[in-house]
Amino acid sequence: MAGSIRQSSLDTQTYLRKQNMAQATARHILVDTEAKCEELKKDIEGGQDFAEVAKKHSSCPSGGNGGDLGSFGPGQMVPEFDTVVFSADLNTVQGPVKTQFGYHLLEVTSRG
Repeated sequence: MAGSIRQSSLDTQTYLRKQNMAQATARHILVDTEAKCEELKKDIEGGQDFAEVAKKHSSCPSGGNGGDLGSFGPGQMVPEFDTVVFSADLNTVQGPVKTQFGYHLLEVTSRG
């Protein structure tokens, strides 16, 4: 019995290590309406700098840093956010993504 408990503990540790290795870095812009989110997305796709748009328009405190959220793992953000961050192509603007906080534009800058 002690062997099976030890193996189960090792399996859990391996699982947790793998989960902790899945990390992403992303930036976002948070606004109140879907229409504003669409407008800003068009601006960015038209050549405006994501970070500058975030500084000017995002209602999230991260806007002051160009929307940079730093590095985080699965489950650290709301589910709607995680779904996009851990599946979308890198360096492309995604959204609008609706969450309890409002509407987001997301750009995943790295994932590993």
